[in-house]
Amino acid sequence: MTPPDSDSFARFIAGLTELEVTVGPKAGPVVAELRELMLKAAAARQSGQEQTALAAIAQAMGRITTLAELLDPTEALMMRAIAQRFTQALGQGDKATAKETVNVMRHRAGDPKDDPAKDW
Repeated sequence: MTPPDSDSFARFIAGLTELEVTVGPKAGPVVAELRELMLKAAAARQSGQEQTALAAIAQAMGRITTLAELLDPTEALMMRAIAQRFTQALGQGDKATAKETVNVMRHRAGDPKDDPAKDW
């Protein structure tokens, strides 16, 4: 299932092509995995399975650090810390911190807007 174009997941997925071009051919398998994880997250979110959606996002964030390591080891360290914060928030059931962390990732990726979802 493909999420609507206005959805933040769709915007993220669309931006993956640019990421693949920036990083190069080595990014292909990771970008493909990211697409699948974000489609899974979008479908889970649409069906009300917020824990499944958040878990898929956490897994995707971990994979993004793999790409960051190819470009900039310092950026990779920051991305890893953000992903760990997200995972910790999930483990504690802290939806507000999880959402805030997703927004930090969005901003780091160049999207100045926060996730418009009022609640997960």
